[in-house]
Amino acid sequence: MGKGLENKKIGIAASRRAEAIAVLVQKSGGIPSVHPIQGELHLNEKESERNVSALVSYSYPIVILTTGIGAETLERAAERLKCHEEFIQVLKNAKLVVRGSKTVNWLKKHHLQATYVSEDGTMNSLLNSLSPVQLDYSNDIFIQLYNEDEYEIKFRLEQLGYNIYLSKPYQYKEPDQAVVKKLRRQIVNRELDSVIFTSKTQVNNLFRDTDLDKKMADSFNEKIIATAVGKVTARQLTKYGINNILYPDNEKMGAMVIELRNYLEKV
Repeated sequence: MGKGLENKKIGIAASRRAEAIAVLVQKSGGIPSVHPIQGELHLNEKESERNVSALVSYSYPIVILTTGIGAETLERAAERLKCHEEFIQVLKNAKLVVRGSKTVNWLKKHHLQATYVSEDGTMNSLLNSLSPVQLDYSNDIFIQLYNEDEYEIKFRLEQLGYNIYLSKPYQYKEPDQAVVKKLRRQIVNRELDSVIFTSKTQVNNLFRDTDLDKKMADSFNEKIIATAVGKVTARQLTKYGINNILYPDNEKMGAMVIELRNYLEKV
């Protein structure tokens, strides 16, 4: 039997809540190192106001909300524009298609009912819920996006026959490449026992635009445990050829660290 996280070197790819995860690792005897490769989101207030104006003026029949923070940002923009009541009414009249528990909670706060909620929290499930456009139905969609897979999502919706209005209230800033390269080097050199990922963005940033992808995948599969916060992040890891993956059923930070500790106690 192993000793759990005792003296295990745990890399943390998260930015947000990275220190809290590090504390959990330390309490279990591990040695954390933080490598923030998430990147940053910066609010564009003018863009979010333009998005709300477009939504309210046109009353799109289908509205797709993909993140809780995105929905909240559009709401704040509506408040600044003095059209909050109209904003909520437009959403009540629309077919709402959403992903993520935080988005669902935001809807509940405003007594809004989703027509469809992504079953597994993924964009793929959400997009599969939409049928090809029928001749007797409007083909206009308002979609609030985060950053991930923007062009693929737009392409898939257009292939189904929809006209797309892209709402991107946040601008994305790439992570510090020196931090990304350092984590890649530690993975290739197998200096870590596990790397914790809390979003698929972190996974993509690690593997994007590098010729070390195969070496990193080998390091994960042969030695380093890829620990994900949930199945969406875990699924993204598999896309890069990684199968040595651990994630909790309860998709929480604490549960993730406990899952890793318990696993290492058994090996």
